[in-house]
Amino acid sequence: MQKIRAAVCHAFGEPLVVEEINLRAPGPGEVEVTLGAVAICHSDISYADGAWGGSLPAVYGHEAAGVVTAAGDSVNGLSAGDSVIVTLIRACGTCGNCASGKPTICETPYDGDHGPITTAEGGKLHQAMACGGFAEKVVVDQNQVVRISPDIPKEAASLIACGVITGVGAVVNAAGLRAGQDVVVIGAGGVGLNAIQGARIAGARRIVAVDMSEDKLDTARDFGATHGVLATGAKPWRDAHKALGGRGADAVIVTVGAIPAYDQAPRYLGTGGKVIMVGMPHSGAMSSYEPVMLAATGQGMTGSKMGDVVIQRDIPWMVDLYAQGRLKLDELISGRWSLDQINEAIADTKTGGARRNVIIFNT
Repeated sequence: MQKIRAAVCHAFGEPLVVEEINLRAPGPGEVEVTLGAVAICHSDISYADGAWGGSLPAVYGHEAAGVVTAAGDSVNGLSAGDSVIVTLIRACGTCGNCASGKPTICETPYDGDHGPITTAEGGKLHQAMACGGFAEKVVVDQNQVVRISPDIPKEAASLIACGVITGVGAVVNAAGLRAGQDVVVIGAGGVGLNAIQGARIAGARRIVAVDMSEDKLDTARDFGATHGVLATGAKPWRDAHKALGGRGADAVIVTVGAIPAYDQAPRYLGTGGKVIMVGMPHSGAMSSYEPVMLAATGQGMTGSKMGDVVIQRDIPWMVDLYAQGRLKLDELISGRWSLDQINEAIADTKTGGARRNVIIFNT
């Protein structure tokens, strides 16, 4: 059992506490990864604020990259010294969903209360989202990591672990966008910008970004949006239809957890289009829509978790796009912080102006 530093949530809505915790050695099929960087996702913040409940104390953080420093028995294809991206996608590989190529909705639960970390005194410490990346090191299942070139900066690589695969995957995998189709992306934050990139890479005809901020719409254009619509208007979907040449979108990607965005999303659709639901409202929040319109026009609404990715297939592709200069990662980073500054980084993220704040470790 080794001692590492981690940012621990002891009470929902309270600042995280950077303290020493215990980390056990990797068991069969597990690897230890010394982290170089972990990004702050809005899901981490929502969990820490108590939006979805959960076990405490806990270590959040799930967008990470680092170097393998130990491997347990039965680990294949990974060894000490490998650079890797660490994800929260812990797939058993044998349940019905995994066997049908849907590892992001694996049916085998993970008990984070009995994971590889404990408090300094040996008490329960929840490894949130099967990762616990707000820490100097993690121990995770080998199927949660993907080996990458050591030339890829860890701070850029960490973004791929969630925000990038979620946004790009929502367009490419969940929406199944074809070249020449039209897309509306609601929310131009970190995930939204990646959905815009995904639409550009997939060959969308027109890409309309919808956001409350003109500054964010300007940024969205840098990532590939062809048009921007302010959501503060009375009927922003009409502005989107105009931008699309008088028609609705083939796909509407909702990347924010705001109920008004979900209420309005079907209004942006064209005949036969579908809403891809990515953003996660707080538990108990309700949305409403008129189902007869969806039925009459062949439209649909579907959820997408983590971009419906298969990480061993999709992450290498995205890393290669980054290496070619076709996928923007460095431009997504708003700020670089130390672990001791994590509460300041979270506060900055909550202002809504940050794309992604990244915690950098001295490795």
